[in-house]
Amino acid sequence: MSVFQTPPPSFSNVEVEEILLSQFNIVGNAKSLVSDRDQNFFISANNSQKYVLKVSNTAEDWQILEMQNEATLHIKSNDPDIGVPLQVGEIKTIEKDGQKYFVRLLEYLEGQFLKDQNLDDDAFEKLGRFLARLNRALEGFSHRAADRKFHWDAQSVELIRSRLQYLENQSDQETVSHFLDIYESQVTPIEMHLRKMVIHNDGNDHNVLVNADGNTTGIIDFGDMVYSYQVAEPAVCMAYVGLGSADPIHSMGKVLKGYHENFPLNDFELRSAIYLMSIRLCISVTMAAWRMKLYPENKYLSISQVPAWALLRKLEKEDQESLSSKIVVTIN
Repeated sequence: MSVFQTPPPSFSNVEVEEILLSQFNIVGNAKSLVSDRDQNFFISANNSQKYVLKVSNTAEDWQILEMQNEATLHIKSNDPDIGVPLQVGEIKTIEKDGQKYFVRLLEYLEGQFLKDQNLDDDAFEKLGRFLARLNRALEGFSHRAADRKFHWDAQSVELIRSRLQYLENQSDQETVSHFLDIYESQVTPIEMHLRKMVIHNDGNDHNVLVNADGNTTGIIDFGDMVYSYQVAEPAVCMAYVGLGSADPIHSMGKVLKGYHENFPLNDFELRSAIYLMSIRLCISVTMAAWRMKLYPENKYLSISQVPAWALLRKLEKEDQESLSSKIVVTIN
């Protein structure tokens, strides 16, 4: 069973406060945060410090957590000004009702989430430049857990196809199949030209932090890290940017432009970005359909499904090669 098929932890605020004291020798108040497969808590400690305590899914691999810790340390050593949630102390193991859980205490990052900002062209380019900066800071990082078969990896087309059966109707299945077929005809033949590295793989507006001036300052939630196409980093962000945009192709182009300025992509990578962006949307809708069958009470799973389907259907009516060329022309 994977973390996607295993129920998330169900600790109370009081239980977490007890864990905080027994495992980290910290007295403080815990407040539950929105989360998906794990359980997260905002900690306001009596020493005036703020933390985030994360209780991992019972199916989580310890090596994945180790990778996240080592990756954030690698980023900080290469670019100290990038805000990333550094781990405080060691990973702890606790038990509840015969189940073992990994618990981590992370530094709390100040700032506003990108989702709470009004974004314009300049903000989209700044976002792209930040993700490029993040990837530059991650250059050279490797970990044995990164090269994994992962549901949120754009390379895992066969996993997306395996989830088609959970979509409610034939039309939805045909829409996703349309983009999978395009990906396999346009990206698969040129994948040898697409550079790979360990990427954050979830640069969305719920994870990116900005300051009062609108500058991107940090990023949280490294749980989807994977060794994949470098260009998938801006492509993932493009997918989420497109969800709320009146002119999604224009907004996506600004993100890619900002990224390309700070971490130049080759022509193959630039042209593949639109296809990888579409694949991310396909992952999102099929993952939600699959997991909502498992956990119908989890409202978090459906948070972006209406705009994701709307964007997919809008893109389905367009010629993808023309869109790819349009974005490349905009950048160059």
